Amino acid sequence: MKANILYRMLVAAVISALLLVGTSMPAGADQKPKSAEKQNKKQEKEQPPARQEQKAQQQKQNQPPGWDKGKKTGWGDSNVPPGQQGRLSQQRQQQLIVQQQKRLTQYRQYLDQQKRLAEQRTAQLQQQRRTAQYRYQQQYFERMRQQQIRLQSEQHDYSNDPYFYTAPSYRYKHGGNYYETNQYGADQLRLATNNGYDQGFRAGQADRQDRWNANYRDSYAYQDANYGYGGYYVSQADYNHYFREGFRRGYEDGYNSRTQYGSQSNGSYSMLGSILSQILNLQSLR
Repeated sequence: MKANILYRMLVAAVISALLLVGTSMPAGADQKPKSAEKQNKKQEKEQPPARQEQKAQQQKQNQPPGWDKGKKTGWGDSNVPPGQQGRLSQQRQQQLIVQQQKRLTQYRQYLDQQKRLAEQRTAQLQQQRRTAQYRYQQQYFERMRQQQIRLQSEQHDYSNDPYFYTAPSYRYKHGGNYYETNQYGADQLRLATNNGYDQGFRAGQADRQDRWNANYRDSYAYQDANYGYGGYYVSQADYNHYFREGFRRGYEDGYNSRTQYGSQSNGSYSMLGSILSQILNLQSLR
C-alpha cells in the first residue's frame, strides 16, 4: 500500500517537473530567435550606408584635389580627372605643336633683334673700363650665338617628343596666374632658375672685381634672361621670369663672395634644392 502511494507521488512529481520545463523553455527559446532576428535586421540596415561611405572615400582618394567640386571634365578634351591622363588626345597634341611653332618663330625674331643691343652694351662696358664685366658678357654673347645657330638648324621631331603627348602633372603660379605643365616643362623651369643663379653669380663676381656698385638689374644677362633657353616646352616669358629669380640670388652671392642661395661644383653654380623648391612652388596634380 505504502509502495503504491510512493510510486504515485513519484510519477506526479515527474509529470509536474516535465510540465514546468515545457512551459518555461519555449518562452526562452522564442525570445532568443526574435532578438537575433532584430539584430540581423539592424545590421542589414546599417551595412549598406557603411559600404557606400567606404566606397566614396576610396574613390575620393583616387581623385585629385578639388575634383569633388565644379564641373567634372578633364584637361583638354579628355574625360578623366586632371593629372590622371596617360596621353593627350590627338587634337590637344596638335594644338601644342602649333603653339610651339609660333613660339619658335617669335623667339628667332627676338634673337635677331638682340644683336644690335648686345653691340651697344659691349661698347658701353669698354667706355666704363669694366674689364671683368666685359669678359663675362662676351662669354654670355657667345653662348647666345651658339643657341641661335642651333635653333636655326634644328629639325624637331614633334611626333616622337613626349612633351607633346604627355598630360600636365604640375601647376605653378607667377604674375597672379596659374599655369600647368608636365615633367618636361617643369624641368625647363628648374633649368631656367639654375642657369639664372649661375650667370648671376658670375656677373656679381665681375662687378666686384671691377669695384663697381652692386646692381643686378643693370646686367645685360638679367635684362635678356634667355641664357640656356632653347625655345621649347615653356614660354619665353616663363623662362625669363624664373631665370631672373635665380639671377638675382646668384648675383648677391657672387658679389658678396658667399653661397647663401646655392653651391659650387666643378666650376659651375647651382641653386640649393630647398630654395629652388620655394621659388618654383610646383604643385602636383596627381
